Amino acid sequence: MSFKRQKEEDTSLSLRNQKILVTGVSRSQGIGSAITRCLVKAGASVAIHGYPNYDLDMGYPDATYNSTNDLANNLSSEGFNVLALNPSNLSDPNEPARVVSEARERLGYLNGLVLNHAYSTCSFIGEWTAEHIDTHFSVNVRASMLMIQAFANQIDEKSGGVITLFTSGQYLGPMIKEIAYAISKEAIRGLCEQVAAALAPNNIRVNCINPGPTDTGYLNGEAYEEVARMFPSGRWGTPEDAARLVQFLHSEHASWITGQIIASEGGFRR
Repeated sequence: MSFKRQKEEDTSLSLRNQKILVTGVSRSQGIGSAITRCLVKAGASVAIHGYPNYDLDMGYPDATYNSTNDLANNLSSEGFNVLALNPSNLSDPNEPARVVSEARERLGYLNGLVLNHAYSTCSFIGEWTAEHIDTHFSVNVRASMLMIQAFANQIDEKSGGVITLFTSGQYLGPMIKEIAYAISKEAIRGLCEQVAAALAPNNIRVNCINPGPTDTGYLNGEAYEEVARMFPSGRWGTPEDAARLVQFLHSEHASWITGQIIASEGGFRR
């Protein structure tokens, strides 16, 4: 190999010319915002969708009604191509396909889909209601399935596409405070394996990330420190840790990877 060849820049992590829809982008400290920043800096054009009402109801300190628009405006002012879609509740059965359609209309042909949205509320056995269970499944599972379907329907087999899903750590240990959430995320793990096989003939790769406990500002004090001590490194995962993995999965470096559940937990010890 010549010296000149060795010095050539490796651009295979570039996402230039990719157009990607990212959901769950409604908090400045959230994983969705970090994914958006990472993807656009790698050259992608990105449409972002969020539902700030949920984050405000949950009391997240960085939640505002305008978080999604503010992120899009800030990145656009830096010269990146980011579009904020109309905020909406994905528990509405008509919204998932509408969101994909809006992204396609405003951004153009979609190469990528990152389903980062999630609904999670705590409830022990004995406190469950049908509404509590159903909302977890309508947002986390049904909406994801409908968005995957809408995305796949607009894919050209020659060009292909990439889908990244997000699960949690429920398959590595119990989450008894949020069983409805855990079961819905286990369904996402199964969805990845099934859809990866179903969409392989369409040249669509599908993978799923378990980002482990991630510091998005929802915990502090001794509880925060207790979780940090469960990592060998002594620190939580960051939204940027998850975002870099998403970039990798949508790049040419991951062109031979599909149907995989990737635990990116930094050695988290349960």
